[in-house]
Amino acid sequence: MGPPDEREARIAELQAQLRARRASYVRGPVALVCLLGTAYLLFREMPDASYALSASEPLTLGREGDYRLDGLRSNRYVQVHGTPTATAFWGQDRQGPFVVVGLLDTPLLVRRAPLPSETWLAGHAPPPPEQTPFAVRGRLLKDSDAPAYREAFLRARELPGMRPLQGKLWIVLEGEHPRGDWGALGTALLLLLFGAFNAWLLLDALRRRRRV
Repeated sequence: MGPPDEREARIAELQAQLRARRASYVRGPVALVCLLGTAYLLFREMPDASYALSASEPLTLGREGDYRLDGLRSNRYVQVHGTPTATAFWGQDRQGPFVVVGLLDTPLLVRRAPLPSETWLAGHAPPPPEQTPFAVRGRLLKDSDAPAYREAFLRARELPGMRPLQGKLWIVLEGEHPRGDWGALGTALLLLLFGAFNAWLLLDALRRRRRV
């Protein structure tokens, strides 16, 4: 056995290695779980973040008798003019009630706020949508990118005058401007930073395990 000072130094070294090994075994899996969770949240946030960075000049889809629908692109800011279908679908979210109407002779639905003439009284059937042609600007999404409106898409396929394009319907979310919600971009940036931090923790844990 060596002198007491050498034994104590060796014991301290072994204890430090043991603590490092325990920390690497705990920190690595935790960092991996956080990294996977962050990747999932970032995947869900990216459409909103990319829309916030998209062109603020609307893509014109045309009007009655002169629609230009061959180049429909999901998650774009668009404008269109059309005549609504005679049937509307009602819903409600945190901002209150909303109406989804189709545009005749198109594959397009429009989600908009109810008009003053479309007041829905409790205990009564919802009123028909106002039949005046209208123009709308908003965020365009294809049906598979807008699961919140799945029921409206299913019912709209049965409406006279709706024209699915290559089997798809689309929806314009009125008033959603690319520069209207920077929160999504901020959230995506925070998730990227948090993911990068956990990636560093995971790599550091792996390096420590190799050393010990």
